[in-house]
Amino acid sequence: ISAYLLGSICSAIIVCKVLGLPDPRTQGSHNPGATNVLRIGGKKAALLTLAGDMFKGVPLVLLAQYQHLRPDLISAIGLAAFLGHLYPVFFKFEGGKGVATALGVLLALSWPLGLVVVGIWLLLFAAFRISSLGSIVAFAAAPVVAYYIHPSYLLGVVGMSVLLIARHKSNIKALLKGQERKFGEKKEET
Repeated sequence: ISAYLLGSICSAIIVCKVLGLPDPRTQGSHNPGATNVLRIGGKKAALLTLAGDMFKGVPLVLLAQYQHLRPDLISAIGLAAFLGHLYPVFFKFEGGKGVATALGVLLALSWPLGLVVVGIWLLLFAAFRISSLGSIVAFAAAPVVAYYIHPSYLLGVVGMSVLLIARHKSNIKALLKGQERKFGEKKEET
């Protein structure tokens, strides 16, 4: 419950409010995540949002590891923080897509696992300049990576991956149509 509540804190909304920016749910892609905050508020706001979203999955996972809880419980705690981000109780259960929070959870569960997934995302982003493509492929690969690096966390990683990919449904449709915007590309006016 604590992990879910911590995950429910929306960094994008808080950062935008503190910096005097519009609510990210009403601008750009309407997604309360770092990519949309970058579009509406710039690099500083996006980095603060990214850090906040990544961090909220970390403390309770590390605490659970410190207390030597079973790996399935530890990954369930990470999954609960991730679910809080997707369906935040404080914001009418309308949250972001969860990439930063999931990466934070993976890095806390097993830093080698997290680094491999981050590496996959970075490679795809560098090659194609499409954030959603990197996220979708990296999290499609995450369960396979978890199986080899830390199989005791597999169930939680599979849960996060399935939900994260499902949250990217509109991005997947745009990718298949060749309409997904590259990083820095302006949306065409119609």
